[in-house]
Amino acid sequence: MNADRKPIRVLFVCMGNICRSPAGENIFRKMVSDAGRDADFHIDSAGTIDFHEGSPPDSRMTATLRSHGYPVTGHARQIKPADLAGFDLIVTMDDENLKAVRRLDREGCFREKIRPLVEFCTSHDDPCVPDPYYGGQQGFEKVIALLEDGCRGILGRY
Repeated sequence: MNADRKPIRVLFVCMGNICRSPAGENIFRKMVSDAGRDADFHIDSAGTIDFHEGSPPDSRMTATLRSHGYPVTGHARQIKPADLAGFDLIVTMDDENLKAVRRLDREGCFREKIRPLVEFCTSHDDPCVPDPYYGGQQGFEKVIALLEDGCRGILGRY
């Protein structure tokens, strides 16, 4: 990366910012680091609701991520309208997240940068990244597989 160029700012968004979006943030951060591109990106995550504000990622997601070799950091926060201008790519997990983030974009100025993660997948054709919160371990595994696929696609594109 050119030293004069600003890092690409990527924000992962789900509902509560305790399962899918922090997993996306942590998976993408490791992929970026493994590619030697830490300076190329600023990576964060947020939720569309503030219910879990300040909480660490869900313990089941944390355990699943760690079992796949991913370090886990972060605390839940709610997306703010300023994030729309502050990030270059806002990656949503499902249609409800996509709609919620687009509602923050009242003028439609940022529509092109608000994208579903599954648009970046090349090995999966799922319509969304399902919320694993109320399911079993297989749901967390499925989320990681989708996020790894989508994050590889993002890294390859940017």
